[in-house]
Amino acid sequence: MSEQMPPPPPQKPDPGIETDKWLEPGKTNLQVIYILYLVSLLVGITAIVGVVLAYMNRGKSAPWLETHYTWAIRTFWLGLLYGFIALLLFIVLIGMPLLVAVAVLMIVRIVIGLQKLGRNEAIAKPESWLI
Repeated sequence: MSEQMPPPPPQKPDPGIETDKWLEPGKTNLQVIYILYLVSLLVGITAIVGVVLAYMNRGKSAPWLETHYTWAIRTFWLGLLYGFIALLLFIVLIGMPLLVAVAVLMIVRIVIGLQKLGRNEAIAKPESWLI
């Protein structure tokens, strides 16, 4: 007669080890997204990581944080759209100033997002086309 051993109890995470809080929806996650957008002005690819994080966590947090996720997602797509238009206008020599304007717009939107996030405020018009 063989006696079966009971299954081992589930392992609890070690309290000394922090989980990846920057991946969970909330203020820290949004700060990471905004910083990834800022870094993307120099590196480029980090904005894609930021928008993926925003899409992954949208709909999982408090309503005032949801306005920030909408703002962050729109910041990415507006930057891409306006940047593409500026690149097309390089043909008529106004593309370079427009690219600078797009970079300034991105920085302004990111700074607004970070400031309002730091004050625990919602974005007033998260679906705006400019600021």
